[in-house]
Amino acid sequence: MKRRSFITGSTSAAAGLGLSTVSCSPSIKKKIEQPFKVCATVDQQKVSFYADIINESIKVVHIADTHLFMDDKRGVPFQEYSNRMAKAYNQTTHFQTREKTNPEKSFEQTLAFAKEVNADVINLVGDIFSFPSEAAIEWVHSKLDATGIPYIYVAGNHDWHYEGMKGSLESLRDTWIEKRLLPLYQGNHPLMAAYDIKGIRFLAIDNSTYQINEEQSAFLSAQIASGLPLVLLVHIPMYAPGKNISFGCGNPFWGAASDRSFELERRPKWPESGHTQTTFDFYKKVFDAPNMMGIFTGHKHRNSIEVIKGKPQIVADDNASGGYLDIDFIPLEEQHKKVI
Repeated sequence: MKRRSFITGSTSAAAGLGLSTVSCSPSIKKKIEQPFKVCATVDQQKVSFYADIINESIKVVHIADTHLFMDDKRGVPFQEYSNRMAKAYNQTTHFQTREKTNPEKSFEQTLAFAKEVNADVINLVGDIFSFPSEAAIEWVHSKLDATGIPYIYVAGNHDWHYEGMKGSLESLRDTWIEKRLLPLYQGNHPLMAAYDIKGIRFLAIDNSTYQINEEQSAFLSAQIASGLPLVLLVHIPMYAPGKNISFGCGNPFWGAASDRSFELERRPKWPESGHTQTTFDFYKKVFDAPNMMGIFTGHKHRNSIEVIKGKPQIVADDNASGGYLDIDFIPLEEQHKKVI
């Protein structure tokens, strides 16, 4: 990926930090002086994070795996690559009501909820699209702008994937980010960016190829070294013992031998050697970081929580079926501090 193609915003992006402020509150000014503890509770789609380093309440609506398939005449030349996924989610069953729904309706209902609860930010963590349809991307961009709520976008493996198109995963991702998805990044680096919201730094890091590159790993190291409270947003969940291969970032069993879907998805097979050392190093940095509060992700189409080395990872239900996460970051009350 040519960095110059994406540097349209601040000088911090040019320095490889991809830093943007998405709220009107002052930027974080002071490092955490000592390790902090996080208390996280999950009740279906409702998630609450409590910590003594949270100074102001933050409301986040987290969306993954909408799988929008709308298209128009501009997509006709690409139908040989989009045909399967264009039919995959035409009708879905709502995850709560069990009524028939569809991705477009589910997305609009989730945005309406975000407005109703006056969300501080909307997280979009990949597979918002089933393929990089111009019509769908423009529709989402217009819907997000209409909410007036700041948003963070990081790609998933389907957002940039035209099935059967020649090229490596990395080159295809670069191509369709630049040609189609770029407006959703709002001038920030597509593969790594940081957003400060009321004292918490949200890191959007693209792991949609299941791998992490050296620049992304260095970016994470710089954020950890800042000492600021961090929340990681990725599409592919970080590996957790006992989980299947879809928890594939840092998974020691990931590789050609465990790739059962490459023919169906018409993409290159995962490498024989599995993950790069850079990806394993990234995994270790995430869970060793004293200032990492938690990880929020998608990809699995099923809500879950994993606690890895004391760090909670929350996976969202698929938005195609109406799923989302309603997340609150809440300051600890004095009564809580006495017992936690």
